[in-house]
Amino acid sequence: MTDTRLPLYAQAATTLSADSLAVTPAEMHGLIAGMLSGGMALEDGGWLTMLYDYTNQGMGWPTEAKTLAMQSYHQLKTQLTGDDLDLDIYVPDDEQVGVVARAEALVEWINAFLAGVGLIGKQGRQLSNDVTEALSDLKAIAQLGIDEDGDMQEQAELLEQVCEHVRVCCMVVHAELGARPDADETPKTLH
Repeated sequence: MTDTRLPLYAQAATTLSADSLAVTPAEMHGLIAGMLSGGMALEDGGWLTMLYDYTNQGMGWPTEAKTLAMQSYHQLKTQLTGDDLDLDIYVPDDEQVGVVARAEALVEWINAFLAGVGLIGKQGRQLSNDVTEALSDLKAIAQLGIDEDGDMQEQAELLEQVCEHVRVCCMVVHAELGARPDADETPKTLH
């Protein structure tokens, strides 16, 4: 399976902005991750319709922005359903922006993730204590603020710890609610 690489965050932001979309790369990526983690069917193309409805009043996206969304979808699908138990959160690198802007992008990603889970949300579904706690943690983290008067190096280190906790929370949600690829490899009986 190929490793889908997303463009630099600033490049993605420029693409979305140039296409007059009022969505950040973090929001786009978080929304798709939330839909996948909430149980959206993996091969159902309906995710694009939901993305358009949520971000652009139901209007389709121009080609470059749609390509970016497709890349995000394929990357997330591979990460969330693979064996690596890895999830990249699409926010700018520290080298690109300061810790405050990175924290703001993380909050955008989390809020969009929660919205994506909610869009797919199966009404009446009983959630485990682990998923309930993970969703609660994400809601609390979305209230995140950076102490701009504090030591920025320390704030950056704390933000990295928070990012890791967000990854774990998202993986917990996906582990219970997310769709899995069809198991094509059923055990074969040897005679």
